[in-house]
Amino acid sequence: MSKSILITGGAGFIGSHVVQLFVEKYPEYQIVNLDALTYAGNLENLKSVEGAANYIFEKADIQDADALDSIFAKHNITDVIHLAAESHVDRSISDPMAFVKTNVFGTVNLLNSAKKAWAGELENHLFYHVSTDEVYGSLHDGGFFLETTPYDPQSPYSASKAASDHFVRAYANTYKMKTVVSNCSNNYGPNHFPEKLIPLCINNIKNSKPLPVYGKGENVRDWLFVKDHARAIDTVFHKGKAGETYNIGGFNEWKNIDIVKLLCKKMDEKLGREPGTSEKLITYVTDRAGHDLRYAIDATKIQKELGWEPSLQFDEGIEITIDWYLANEEWLDHVTSGSYQEYYSELYGKG
Repeated sequence: MSKSILITGGAGFIGSHVVQLFVEKYPEYQIVNLDALTYAGNLENLKSVEGAANYIFEKADIQDADALDSIFAKHNITDVIHLAAESHVDRSISDPMAFVKTNVFGTVNLLNSAKKAWAGELENHLFYHVSTDEVYGSLHDGGFFLETTPYDPQSPYSASKAASDHFVRAYANTYKMKTVVSNCSNNYGPNHFPEKLIPLCINNIKNSKPLPVYGKGENVRDWLFVKDHARAIDTVFHKGKAGETYNIGGFNEWKNIDIVKLLCKKMDEKLGREPGTSEKLITYVTDRAGHDLRYAIDATKIQKELGWEPSLQFDEGIEITIDWYLANEEWLDHVTSGSYQEYYSELYGKG
């Protein structure tokens, strides 16, 4: 194998799409998927590649430094694509330390394992850290997030991701480690755990359950189809310049309430319901603490320098997403049982 790439968080939403892409596109690479299989990690996401000759799964937690050292040695890891993270803002508000432990301590553990394994030849190996646009804070007066936008994290989640970004850059500066960082907007698509807005609404509409919308639903997000993000990660990994940051976005801004109403309309059509039926399920709930008003990415740099751009328009991507969830009820049933139901009830009430 020409490379042995460790992809952390590879059983999660974005990670599973990255793993599938790399396993299928690069048979000459060994792909090692490291995932702790917490609530959002699901090996069912990887059925299409689980038998591939160039695919290996390792169940481990990035908080376990000894396990990471062992995996680097066992598989002769040459490069890292780091996606493993706690990522849900609401969970970070209720349990900030879990985010510090995984997103900060875990990232530093991974950096340390890479530094030890690649000692003396750091310039020949890449540590690619996948981050979020939320590190930039909130846009109130128009404009877009640039790679040079000052960090201004507003939640425990975004603060933990900002800290991990800083550590990656510090290791590049201090130890001359070869690194790249990308910051992406909101993703949507198949295999998304239904605590996030789009899959939550699809699942609840299907089951005629209330659709919880924070505040008045005026918060704006930029949405990118997950497979396009996986393509961007592939592009940055192979073409990105060491030490650089690349913003990845869909040029596709929507207010939360407009997304919810669009999903209601499309689901009514697909389920054969009277127009307007699902909109009656919309339930406005107390706004999230410190809720950022607007995120919007300027992805000009990755377009101009690396030649990447989204392949799907939102109308096409959302149709694919809805159809996937309606065709994969068994997957939804598996991930929406047990601890998820307890968490959901605690967050949104019993409705």
